Amino acid sequence: MLATKNIITMKQLLQNPLFLILCFSVHGLFCAETDTITSGLSIREPDFVVSNGNVFKLGFFTPENTTNRYLAIYYVISETSAIWVANRDNPLTDTSAGTVTISDNGNLVLINGQNETIWSTNTSPIMNSNTSAQLLDTGNLVLRDVPTGNVIWDSFSYPTNIFIPGMKHYENMSMSSWRSPSDPAVGNFTAALRALSIPQSMVWKNGMPHWRSGPYNGNFFIGIKEMYLAYPGGGFRVGNDSGGIYFTSPTLRFLTKTELNLAGSLVQYLWDDRNKSWEVTWASIESECDLYGKCGPFGICNPLNFAICSCLRGFEPANRDEWKNGNWTSGCTRRTELQCDRENQNGDDVFWRMPFIKVPDFAELYPARREDECRTVCLRNCSCLAYSHDANIGCMFWSETLIDIQQFNGVGPDIYIRLASSDLDRNKDKRLVIIIIIPVVVGFAFVSTCMFLVWCRVTKRKGRLIRDPKALETLQSADSSAIVLKDESEEINIEELPLFTFKTLADATNQFHEDNMLGKGGFGHVYKGTLANGKQVAVKRLSANSGQGGAEFRNEAVVISKVQHRNLVKLLGCCVEREEKMLVYEYMPNKSLDVCLFDPTHPLHKTLDWLKRFSIIEGIGRGLIYLHMESRLKIIHRDLKPSNVLLDGNWNPKISDFGMARIFGGNQDQANTAKVVGTYGYMAPEYAIDGRFSEKSDVYSFGVLMLEIVSGKKNTHYYNQDWSLSLLGCAWKLWNEGNGIAFADQTIANQDFEAEIVRCIHIALLCVQEFPKDRPAVQNVVSMLNHEIVDLPLPEQPVAEKWDRSHVGSTQPIGKSGYSINELTITVLDGR
Repeated sequence: MLATKNIITMKQLLQNPLFLILCFSVHGLFCAETDTITSGLSIREPDFVVSNGNVFKLGFFTPENTTNRYLAIYYVISETSAIWVANRDNPLTDTSAGTVTISDNGNLVLINGQNETIWSTNTSPIMNSNTSAQLLDTGNLVLRDVPTGNVIWDSFSYPTNIFIPGMKHYENMSMSSWRSPSDPAVGNFTAALRALSIPQSMVWKNGMPHWRSGPYNGNFFIGIKEMYLAYPGGGFRVGNDSGGIYFTSPTLRFLTKTELNLAGSLVQYLWDDRNKSWEVTWASIESECDLYGKCGPFGICNPLNFAICSCLRGFEPANRDEWKNGNWTSGCTRRTELQCDRENQNGDDVFWRMPFIKVPDFAELYPARREDECRTVCLRNCSCLAYSHDANIGCMFWSETLIDIQQFNGVGPDIYIRLASSDLDRNKDKRLVIIIIIPVVVGFAFVSTCMFLVWCRVTKRKGRLIRDPKALETLQSADSSAIVLKDESEEINIEELPLFTFKTLADATNQFHEDNMLGKGGFGHVYKGTLANGKQVAVKRLSANSGQGGAEFRNEAVVISKVQHRNLVKLLGCCVEREEKMLVYEYMPNKSLDVCLFDPTHPLHKTLDWLKRFSIIEGIGRGLIYLHMESRLKIIHRDLKPSNVLLDGNWNPKISDFGMARIFGGNQDQANTAKVVGTYGYMAPEYAIDGRFSEKSDVYSFGVLMLEIVSGKKNTHYYNQDWSLSLLGCAWKLWNEGNGIAFADQTIANQDFEAEIVRCIHIALLCVQEFPKDRPAVQNVVSMLNHEIVDLPLPEQPVAEKWDRSHVGSTQPIGKSGYSINELTITVLDGR
């Protein structure tokens, strides 16, 4: 009975405003019992208020790696990231507590310890100033005039970097990315609804178009290929009310949010309640073709092609030299001028149909129900360059530059490009020849195939093994260690990859001649090749005695074909023919990083100054950020080392060799394996000993790599006899003694760069700490390198080796000088 009386008394107290005022003075003891701030009820850091349904909180938060504090709204179930930040450009920096209250003029304000206003809703003064601020279960913070109940300000009208269901994003609003992971100030990217002729969503980078959704057809954005399917999260829609045209997403039974991230990609997340984490369900930028205008005016982008950019039919590159070098921004120009003029309205112009297209930007609307109407209207207008039709939109016309066109796979509208008839007539003779010859060729091929199948069956019965004599001769002329694999039962899934024939690659490499060999590794040999069109490639050929088989080959082919970034090596295609397995990459003229770092006699070694080394470190970090965060697939590399970092002609680093990589699900942050793969000296302790790997395993390898780049010494072949220390131990000792510059390669130990070099050693030591939780995430590592995070924590001393080198079985070949030549290898250990 006594307990019941106490409960009743507590409820009565909670209904008393005076008691609520007291609760806020005891640092949030009962702060969760209200969702409203009034003139007599304020919150003081670290107090908070919670929405009525316990969905959202309004309180103070501090981003990682900073002491600045901000007033923010965040999910109760996930307090690690804010969905809205009030004072994003003006943080609380003093040690005094901040206070949120209703000011004398009725505004909601944030005040620091010196009673200075840090942030305000900044509305017009309210008569009698009787207002209150309430946090709703939608996540919207509203300021109301109490006598009338009218909303005079709301947070949804001032979005930051997050869009949540229920928000109305009008075309005069924009949301912007954070400046860095530790700074929510306005960053480089902004996103908004652009409603000119037909509404579409846009992202800009420093005012220049970066990505667009394509036109909205009343159901979805036709430039987002995933929206043609059962789109996760319920999709988006565009509406119109008294406030104008707006972009919104319906409220759902499950939690979703869409973030404009630091790379300018809109990423949609779904809350996984089982694993208590946000799972990525969609990202706006998955390949280079998603970037606005990647191929320039009158160019079309297809991520499945060798060269992703090509010109539209009837057009040719505006600058052929730039196109040969992979710079497509100049776009294409028309080969033959159109015949249309005022006297001869349609002239001899024709239309070329292109199916499954993300239509260009700047579409002009013409309400027509039938597609043939579009053609007639366009043909009569000399300024009309192309048209398309959507059942819900009607006709779309383009009268200026055709830009930001992408080829989709099996979805998307057709577009009709206006051409001079001569651009099609020049193929009439070819078509005539094809009409005559094809039936003859097909008939002959059919008869020949039947005869060949009968012959094969007869010879098979006699136990003979038939081989292509030319291919056999080619194989015999190759290095004897590169024997082809025996028949394997597993099937390689290569449907999405461009295919090369064996003959093409054999001819490109001069029959895999030794003079064209770039390197040897556990996978096999790597050869330099020149294709018939003059393009140089690197051909990676699987050998019979390789430690890798079909699974690793398939893993590398599938993983790297699904990621595209300037700091990842580009896979151009593969060859799976007879018993051969080969991967074809872009050629890197400056070899691999280990050649430049560890061979003092190599001519490239002298050119590797500090600025180049720092740029390489930063580029590797950006590549890892893409793999861990920005890619549609979260990828753990597991074998990051100098030989797996290739350098292009401009010394841009490109991470390679994804045979050991692992793909994580959106809600997965670590995994275990019984088969530990990688290279000794670069593996994190928890991985080498227990088989546990995560993003922090790659961070450890990155830290070792940074120390090698600074010192010019290879970790696995370095031992200081005087101090009995490894490379990591030496780095720690010298840095801890304040003599970090002594650790650096003497060719770069310049006083002008001493501070930068020592800071880089400091950051590397943070990466190689024993426990994963102590290592920074790779995005924070890059922010540290760029001084976006100024103050660095002190690292713990690197852990000593906990396993005996005699237990390490390695297939890694070592050169005479302790470095490998374009070493594309793995090391396999038995997990304990």
